[in-house]
Amino acid sequence: MTHKVLIIGSGPAGLTAAIYAARADLEPIMIEGMQRGGQLMLTTDVENYPGFSDGIMGPELMDAMHQQAERFGTQVVTQDVTKVDFSTRPFQVWVGDDLYEAESVIVSTGASARWLDIPGEERLRGFGVSACATCDGFFFRDRQLAVSGGGDSAMEEAIFLTKFASQVTIIHRRDEFRASKIMARRAIEHPKIDVIWDTVIEEVLGDEVVTALRLRNVKTGEESELAVDGLFVAIGHTPNTSIFQGILDLDEAGYILTNNGSTATSIAGVFAGGDVVDHVYRQAVTAAGMGCEAAIDAERWLDGQHA
Repeated sequence: MTHKVLIIGSGPAGLTAAIYAARADLEPIMIEGMQRGGQLMLTTDVENYPGFSDGIMGPELMDAMHQQAERFGTQVVTQDVTKVDFSTRPFQVWVGDDLYEAESVIVSTGASARWLDIPGEERLRGFGVSACATCDGFFFRDRQLAVSGGGDSAMEEAIFLTKFASQVTIIHRRDEFRASKIMARRAIEHPKIDVIWDTVIEEVLGDEVVTALRLRNVKTGEESELAVDGLFVAIGHTPNTSIFQGILDLDEAGYILTNNGSTATSIAGVFAGGDVVDHVYRQAVTAAGMGCEAAIDAERWLDGQHA
């Protein structure tokens, strides 16, 4: 059987694409992966998604989207895609030994935040440990916060957090930032921002919520504790595009390149949306919008093929 639309990934972009494609009678199949729902499954409270005046839990929002996609007839496969071949028509997508064929494909595999991989980090994720200041900064009004990182994204996160926090401390393992000079200067000169140089975070401390960080100076080996209410890890994201390398055009960081003004990729009939494309905004609402665009682009492309 050849499907009209096959969607890879099940975050806000993939699920919105599924809803739109299903309502267009394209009978989509979604290979959602073993980690269904994307990064929002790791987010406790979502207060900036339109339509939920009292906020909503990340997993609850994704479950609602999932049920909506299935209600309109989306077929769901809860496995990971292991290989693709976009050189032939129909396109071929493998899940282990199972082969799925499709006239069009929407890639919405997202991106994964890079973590420090230190004790306490995973346990307290969502309880003071975050990788998104825009998502979670609001919850830390008048609190002491730390940001780990030294690039532009770390500077942006730290500066954004000063809108809420009483104090923000940037912790960086080197003696100078990798960030652009203008961003570094803005952070260093900000009255609410301190910097601890030549230091790494060894452990996140706290029973139920973050209470402190255990630090180590990389030059002296001296250890210390820093009392904080939250840690924002800003060491970058990795797009989930390993299976598309050498198949779709990617930028230097591995994000899928799309044609200006559309979600079309370098291969006609293959579309992409969400954080696998977007390394600027990385929000659930922008991902959902791109999923909508990808479904409409796929529908119009299929109409043109059958005309």
